[in-house]
Amino acid sequence: MTLGIVLLVEAPTGSYGFAGAVSATYMVGAAVVSPAMARLIDRLGQHRVLLPAYLAFALSLVWLVLALELGWHDLFLYCAAAVAGVAYPPVGACIRARWSSALGAGPALHTAFSIESMVDELIFILGPVLVTVLAIQAHPALALLAVAGLASTGGWWLSTQRATEPPVRGVSRGSHVSRLPWAWLAPMTLAAACLGSLFGSTEVVTVAFAEEQGATEVTGLLLAGWAAGSLIAGFVTGAVQWAQSAFQRYRWGTLGLAAAVTPLPFVDNLWALGVALFVAGFAISPTVVATMSLVEATVPAGRLTEGISWVSTGIAFGIAPGAAVAGRLVDGFGASTGFVVPVVGGVLAALIAWSTGQRHVSADHDNVAGEVAARH
Repeated sequence: MTLGIVLLVEAPTGSYGFAGAVSATYMVGAAVVSPAMARLIDRLGQHRVLLPAYLAFALSLVWLVLALELGWHDLFLYCAAAVAGVAYPPVGACIRARWSSALGAGPALHTAFSIESMVDELIFILGPVLVTVLAIQAHPALALLAVAGLASTGGWWLSTQRATEPPVRGVSRGSHVSRLPWAWLAPMTLAAACLGSLFGSTEVVTVAFAEEQGATEVTGLLLAGWAAGSLIAGFVTGAVQWAQSAFQRYRWGTLGLAAAVTPLPFVDNLWALGVALFVAGFAISPTVVATMSLVEATVPAGRLTEGISWVSTGIAFGIAPGAAVAGRLVDGFGASTGFVVPVVGGVLAALIAWSTGQRHVSADHDNVAGEVAARH
C-alpha cells in the first residue's frame, strides 16, 4: 500500500518528499482510528465492521487516483489518503484474535503466530514485486487499484468466515470493563512506533536508492529479499520451542533488528543493499511473533483485538514520520543519508524495549489471570 502510494505520487511530481508525506498521511489516518475500530470489532463482531470499512477504503483509493490523474489540488490527495487510512480495518489484529480464540494459550498458539508471520512475509515478498511491475510496465494507478481490489476482496472473504470469528463480548450497563495493561503496553507501543519508522523509511529509501543506481525495476526484488529473510526466520521461530519467555525474545529481537540495519547507510551498490536487507529481515519475524505472544498473554480476552491493534497502531504511527523524514533526506542529501532514519528507529526501539521492566509485564499478567479466574 505505502509503496504503491510512493510510486503513484512520485511519478508525476518527481518528489520523494511529497510522495512520502502523502503515504505518511495514509498511515496516520490508519493509526489514529485503528484502536477505536478494534474496540468496536471486539464489541460488535468482525463481520459487522469489516464490510463497510473495506468499501470505504476502496472508494477512497479511487478518489486518490482520480485526484492525482486529474491534477486536483494537493489537499485532495492528502484528504483521500487520510480517508483510506481511517477506513482500513486492523485486519492483522482480527486474524491474530481468531488464532487466540481458536487455540488458547500454549505452544500451538506460538506456532500459529509464527505461521501468520510467515504468511505476512510471503505477502511482503509478492506485494512489492506486483506493485513495482504494474507501476513500471503498466501505470502506477493500476498498481494502487490492484492493491485496493485484492485487499477489499480478502477483507470481504474474511468477514464471511463466521466459524472462526471470536465471540462478541458486548458490554452491558453496569458491567466491569477489563483494563488494558498500560504499564508495559504504552512503552511497547512506543517501541513499535520506532520500528515502524524503520520499516517505512527503509521502503522509501530503497526505492530512491534503486533509482539512483538506474534500476528502479529491481525495487520490488530488493524489498522481497528483505521479506524473504523474515519469512525464513518465521519458519525457524515457529519450529522451535523457545526456552526464553516472550518478553526476553521481544527484547533481543529489537536489539538484533537495530544491529542488522546499522550497515545500510554504508552500502554503495544494489548487490550490497540486497544482502543487507536480506540479513536484516531475519530479525523481523521473531520480534513480531514475540510481541504478539506477549500481548496475547497479558491483555484481557475481551479486549484482545484492541490490544493487538495498539501495537499495530504504534507501527503505523512510526511508518508515517519515518517515510516523510527519509523522503526529505533523500531529496536533500541522497539515498544513503536517508538510511540513517531506520538506524535511529532501530536503536530507539531497542532502548525502549530494554528499559521496560519485567515486573510490569509479570504484574499485569497476574492481574489478567486473576480476572479470568474470577469470571469462571
